[in-house]
Amino acid sequence: MITTMLTKAICVSSIVLAGFSAYAEPIDASTKERGRAVVDRAIEYLNTQQDPNTGGWGHNPDGPNFPAITGLVINGMLLDPRIDPSNPVVDRGLEYILSFAQMDGSIHDGMLPTYNTAICISALSQARTHRADSALASGIAFLKTVQYHNRNTGGIEAPDFNEPVAEDHPYYGGVGYGKHGRPDLSNLSFFLQAMHDAGVSTEDPAYKRALVFLSRVQMNDETNDMHYADASNQGGFIYATVPNAESIDSIPGQSQAGDMVEISPDGGSITRLRSYGSMTYSGFKSLIYADLSPDDPRITAAWRWIESNYSLEENPGMGDQGYYYFLCAMGRALDSWGADRVGEHDWRADLVDTLEELQQEDGSFVFKHERWMEDNATLITAYALIALQHAIN
Repeated sequence: MITTMLTKAICVSSIVLAGFSAYAEPIDASTKERGRAVVDRAIEYLNTQQDPNTGGWGHNPDGPNFPAITGLVINGMLLDPRIDPSNPVVDRGLEYILSFAQMDGSIHDGMLPTYNTAICISALSQARTHRADSALASGIAFLKTVQYHNRNTGGIEAPDFNEPVAEDHPYYGGVGYGKHGRPDLSNLSFFLQAMHDAGVSTEDPAYKRALVFLSRVQMNDETNDMHYADASNQGGFIYATVPNAESIDSIPGQSQAGDMVEISPDGGSITRLRSYGSMTYSGFKSLIYADLSPDDPRITAAWRWIESNYSLEENPGMGDQGYYYFLCAMGRALDSWGADRVGEHDWRADLVDTLEELQQEDGSFVFKHERWMEDNATLITAYALIALQHAIN
């Protein structure tokens, strides 16, 4: 896997040889200590938010519930080397997740089975308890049933579109929520995170199929065969190949960040879908998990976008929308890549500085925008915790 120390070293060397910026030493002791203090306060806050009756986070007694929120909290806690799965808080959270396990291997409460199952599988993968391990194989098997390909229909995820698709179809290789009848990069990213965390081989066909969809949501004409990427050299990622099932024939692509004007190869201007931060880091991370070569044009194009659009002031291209999701994706991606610097920026120190400033007295974090449930203090604290753990550990 690309996350081994040897491959990371090769990865860094390849970037330097390709003309990218030099890399610094890992996070310094004082910054790590400050980051650890932010982590401790976040965990203290999350401990106070655990439902005393069920052991979950964000539990709604009237339902439906999202076990993925508990999965994100547990994931953030178990990234801390000081916390063991036998910790009573963690153990109760794991039991809560498992209480939503379905006969088909999915983990959900009647809504968003891909999203909930994938995030919960990542949490269970870190626990490695007997009950967690027994749920992993069936959970991974379920997730494979919701990926579109020429022998699969997208399963229960696609009530408005349920048929196998050939490789030239815009759905191929993707997974989605289901309500729009089409796959998206966010769900595919969580899907691949689960595959990676559970130790699924990158030779598995699910990875190979996912690379087709990933290439089609990267705004990079060299590797994207969709017309909406023609002449685009952004290198970053958008949300989906189509916005809904009704647009399959025209394949317009979809970006939550709208459009932008690019300079075309002939010096003119073209309007193309805008790449943005949270999806670019999610896409970049997914390419890393698929074990692509460091000099693969999809990797180098994504890295170019990341260097050119580096910021922790906002979710680049989206402002405050999806900000904490963006930080979580950023931390995971850059830690997996093995880079300590992005251009001249020490991203680990920047992440610690940013979240230290945004942390409130009770250990939670300042709301930035309500879209995508980011007015939920538990959710954004879990995102921030995961990002920090990847920065300092």
